[in-house]
Amino acid sequence: MVNPLRMRCKSCALVTSSGHMTGSGRGVEIDRKECVIRMNDAPTRGYQKDVGQRTTLRVVAHSSVQRNTFFIFWGPGNHMRQDGKGLVYNNLRLLKQMMPKLQVYVISGLKMLHFDELFKKETGKDRKKSNSWLSTGWFTMAIALEICDRINVYGMIPPDFCNSPSPEPSVPYHYYEPAGLDECKMYLSHERGRHGSHHRFITEKRVFANWARMFNIHFYQPDWRPAPVTKNSTDS
Repeated sequence: MVNPLRMRCKSCALVTSSGHMTGSGRGVEIDRKECVIRMNDAPTRGYQKDVGQRTTLRVVAHSSVQRNTFFIFWGPGNHMRQDGKGLVYNNLRLLKQMMPKLQVYVISGLKMLHFDELFKKETGKDRKKSNSWLSTGWFTMAIALEICDRINVYGMIPPDFCNSPSPEPSVPYHYYEPAGLDECKMYLSHERGRHGSHHRFITEKRVFANWARMFNIHFYQPDWRPAPVTKNSTDS
């Protein structure tokens, strides 16, 4: 698990777990991509028509095991430490011993620090001081930028979606939990949270929209493009 991941893909499908994937019929399109990236324990069985069935790489915050898949795990430093005291890391080592063909990687402490610095650079906010946890989506997008020439993101809403004056019908947070939490309610609750630790889902999506202006990133289901940046009159 200490070896670096060496992977390069010309085209990637980054499939989110959003309820927007339900009824999308994007499965065949997703499976045609060279690499298919999924998150956490989002299943494919029973949902192939909408989300496809192939998985090349899975970025997880919790254990989720499939064969023929690269796994990248992330978590708090005290859980991932490699000196025998990291609970999650120790369990991953045991898992690797039980399934030696499983290809498991962990995000290094240095890379985790880099992601924190990237968040601060893009948002002007210190992640720890703002009581924020980077989401699995953040790690997945950042990793995809490193290994994919083109990224097609499926199921990710634009940053202003949940503040629309004409709200869409309720969409579940996960496509595989149709009676579960409403996606927008989940996002807004975390974005506005000030006590305890929260994901800043909407802030992250603003960053992703900005990245799409600079890199080969495209959004589908819903289909959208980031608005072009307009210069202020003071800049002219």
